[in-house]
Amino acid sequence: MNDKIWFRTPALQLGELGKGAGKGGGGGGSVREAGGALGKKQAAEEEMYFRRKEQEQLAALKQHHQEEIDHHKKEISRLQSEIDRHKGKIRKLKHDD
Repeated sequence: MNDKIWFRTPALQLGELGKGAGKGGGGGGSVREAGGALGKKQAAEEEMYFRRKEQEQLAALKQHHQEEIDHHKKEISRLQSEIDRHKGKIRKLKHDD
């Protein structure tokens, strides 16, 4: 798994997205620079894309942590079995005295 997960944070908006260059994050191509309905649509699609990517990253991070938890629980169980085994050996040694 990739060690680095990047999260996009909304920048300070100086205007409404898709209203033209320099208003809402700067340019973004001729459609966004022209503003209008197409510029708004493109800006909205970009925001949706980044929200989806962020949700995917959060889901992957959650899955990673769950896998780590499961691994550690198995390790705890294994170590508890080892402790019980050693305690049994000690009890056996006490009975042999």
